This record gives sequence, C-alpha cells and structure tokens, in this order.
Amino acid sequence: MGVFDKRIDTFLAEYNDLREKDLYYYLQQVDQLDGAHVWIGGRRMVMFSSYSYLGLLKHPVVQERAREALDRFGTGTHGVRILAGTTAAHVQCEQRIASFFGTEDAIAYSSGYLANLSTISTLLGRHDVVITDKLSHASIIDGCLLSNAKFQRFKHNDLGDLKHLLEDAKDQFEGKLVVVDAVYSMDGDVCPLPELVDLCREYGAWLMVDEAHSLGVLGETGHGIIEYFGMSPSDVEMLSGSLSKTLPAVGGFVAGRRDLIQFLRHTARGFVFSAALPPAAVAAVTASLDVIEEDPSLIATVRRNIKRFVGGLNEMGYDTMDTKSCVIPIIIGKPEPTLELTSRLHRDGMFVSPILPPAVPTNTCRLRANVTAGHTDEDIDFALDLLRRHGKDMGIIP
Repeated sequence: MGVFDKRIDTFLAEYNDLREKDLYYYLQQVDQLDGAHVWIGGRRMVMFSSYSYLGLLKHPVVQERAREALDRFGTGTHGVRILAGTTAAHVQCEQRIASFFGTEDAIAYSSGYLANLSTISTLLGRHDVVITDKLSHASIIDGCLLSNAKFQRFKHNDLGDLKHLLEDAKDQFEGKLVVVDAVYSMDGDVCPLPELVDLCREYGAWLMVDEAHSLGVLGETGHGIIEYFGMSPSDVEMLSGSLSKTLPAVGGFVAGRRDLIQFLRHTARGFVFSAALPPAAVAAVTASLDVIEEDPSLIATVRRNIKRFVGGLNEMGYDTMDTKSCVIPIIIGKPEPTLELTSRLHRDGMFVSPILPPAVPTNTCRLRANVTAGHTDEDIDFALDLLRRHGKDMGIIP
C-alpha cells in the first residue's frame, strides 16, 4: 500500500466511524430554504450555520436584479474576463464594491478563497516577507505559501509579537505585507485595526484586511472594519472579502487603489486564467449592497439578535469567548460532548455545526453558531432553550 492510500484509508476510517455512530454533520443536503429555516431529510430546522448574516438570501430586490441579469446576459459568460467575459454587470459590481468601501477601485474574483490566494501570491516574491495572524483564514495562509515570500505568523491579535517580527524584518526584505482578518471565523473577535495600521506605517509594511465576516455586520451602517473604528479607507492598502456570506452570491473581491487593482486585473493568475462570475451573481452583489445602504433596519436587527443570543448563552454559563460579531463560538472542550450535544440539538430541530481539531486548538472544541437578521426572537429563544436543557443534562453548564 502506497503513502497516498494510507492517508486516504486513515481518513476513511475516521469518516466511517462517525457515520456509523450517526455523528457526521457535514455536507448535509438542504432540500428547501425558508427564511432562517431549512428542510433537511424531510424535517424543518432552525438554521444556525448560515453566513447570510443580514438575511439577504432570497431577498426580493436581490432576486429581481439577478433575474434581470440572467435574462440579459444568460447563465454564464464567454470565458475569462480579460478576453471575453466582462459584462456591464461585472463592471457595475466592481464599481459598487469600491463605492461601498470608499476605495478607488475593486476587482471581483470567482471565489473568496481565490481573492486572497491570488492577490497575495501575485504581489509577493522570494525577496519579500508576509506576516499573518495565526488564526488567519486558510485562503490567506495558502496565498502566503504560494507566493514564495518568507512566511511568518504572529500570535493571535498580539501586537507585541507582530512588532518583534516587523523589527526583525526591517532591513532584510524588499517588500513587507501584513495580512489579518477583520473578524476571525472561528472566534468571532475583531482585529485591533488602529494599532495594526500604526505598526505597519512605522515599519513600511502594507496591510491587507479580510472583511469576509465583517461586511454588513461591523460599523454603524454595516460598512465593515474601517467604519467600526472610524478610520479612513486610505489607512489600509487592501480590503478583501467574500461575495457569498452577507452578500448572497458567489465570489470574492479585493478593494484598494486604482493602480493596484489594474495591476491585479492583468497579472493575478486567479483572475486572468479563471472564468468570469455568472452575471446573475454579480448583479445580486450590486443589489445587495444597495439594500444594505437603503435598509438600516437589517443591521439593527442582527445586532439585537446577537445581543439576545450571546446574552442568553453567557447567563447560562456558556463561554462565547470575545465575539463581537455574528460568529458565536460556544466552547464545549472535548470532541465527545461536542458531538453529543450537536446530535441532541439536530434531533430537536436546531441546525448548528460542531468544530473540532485541527480547525481549532485541542480542548477548544465548540459549536459555531451564526446569528442572522433572519432569526426571530422565537428562533433564538428556541435555540437557547435547547442549549439550556441539554447543556444542564450533560453537565456542560451548571
């Protein structure tokens, strides 16, 4: 048996064990969407694993604009955008992303993963250094590895550790790039942006911030991490993010200076050699950004829901870490009780995802619950009641 066979067999042994114990909760088939509810296996469940933070999935305005683009341009494009695939819908979408974040320009990639991977690997080379937070998303890490730059990581949100790495890199490299998440996808906490900007200015480094989980959530009007801290878009060289979380489409983006974006449009391999996004998808993005700016009640609702859910969990004795976003980690600790609690919740109608190592550190297994504007008070109270009853019965909370 070869090395690849052994790796596959090791995985399959673990996979089949979970299936046999009825503890496998991934890749579940959703048959129907109904607001903050889904139909799975013939059962209607309250969804607490959705990234549709403002409840824009199936929003009537977004649906209508997507249908218009579908009728005008069809289901796909003629190919890669640089040659034959750029439509008026694509141009309008990128202009709308830039105006939303207050930058000069923006570029849309075919996935959020590709936006980070391709941008980082395009900008950097073997004479440069890239430094990321240890909890940065996999797409950031993979972009750093692909770039051939010196790759370093600092302790999560530890400015002293970052300063130490920047000091060491001061005279060794031609270019320096620091990459962080605005909101961290497993902990829900926020990066210390003002201090990060100051450090990068001090050491002549560029700063890139991923807004995947902060767009539509942070800031008084949902414009993200820059608005949250009352800063200027010019304080950060690049903002990246997803078009498939708060924005109910597919793809990713990078926003920044016009010269930078033009450079990426012509040199980023993930853009140049990747087919264009479907016109209906980019039209949905444009429409969603319009809805966010025109309907502030969505942001008020999601904030109220976060407060209700997190407050209820903390009152019971659950540890939700330092979350300040829609991402709510419910720390359990060991894998076994985490999977058992998940099983009970799913059985009773709450869809929530268990997160185990290596996605999170040992002994920090958790349920990752995502609260959205689509949840009603009844939905949240239903989930809290289940977590209270089962948590007490299992001895997870007092």
